[in-house]
Amino acid sequence: MPRKLFRKYLPTAERLREIRSLGGMGHLFADPNLWHLNRRSLSGAAFIGIFCAFMPIPLQMVMAAILALRFKCNLPMSIVLVWISNPLTYVPMFYFTYRVGAWMLGMPRTMPEQVTVAWFVEQLIPLWLGSLLCGLVFGAIAFAVVRLLWRLAVLRSWRRRGQAKTQDANGDH
Repeated sequence: MPRKLFRKYLPTAERLREIRSLGGMGHLFADPNLWHLNRRSLSGAAFIGIFCAFMPIPLQMVMAAILALRFKCNLPMSIVLVWISNPLTYVPMFYFTYRVGAWMLGMPRTMPEQVTVAWFVEQLIPLWLGSLLCGLVFGAIAFAVVRLLWRLAVLRSWRRRGQAKTQDANGDH
């Protein structure tokens, strides 16, 4: 994985402790586990970021940061992946999650003759159910994809190293 590229843009633990806008919480973000670029940290961050992106709540990034702190996953990746849900994607994402929830609950697809506040509140149940399910499913897929890509990158690196050793042993340069 491109560790050097990520490290170039990530702040150091010392820098985070010095940021005054974090208040007294700079020490929480200075935990090196939150910045590690390894298979466990990045795959957990992928799950957290995608899961939070599917939650129909304000401040999804705060939720992702709290979960990354709790589970010691890569903090920047957790927060960046939340941006999958943005003003351009909200409507299709949450309509999809609503439809999934309505399908699971066996709710009718027709609109009522009169839209009321009670009807609207009733529609939050399938939205939340669908959002939770989609967040879990797509988060698990993201988790598995990151693990798989990491494993493939490691195998590729081993193969290149083996080829380089063979070339050096044969005197080929």
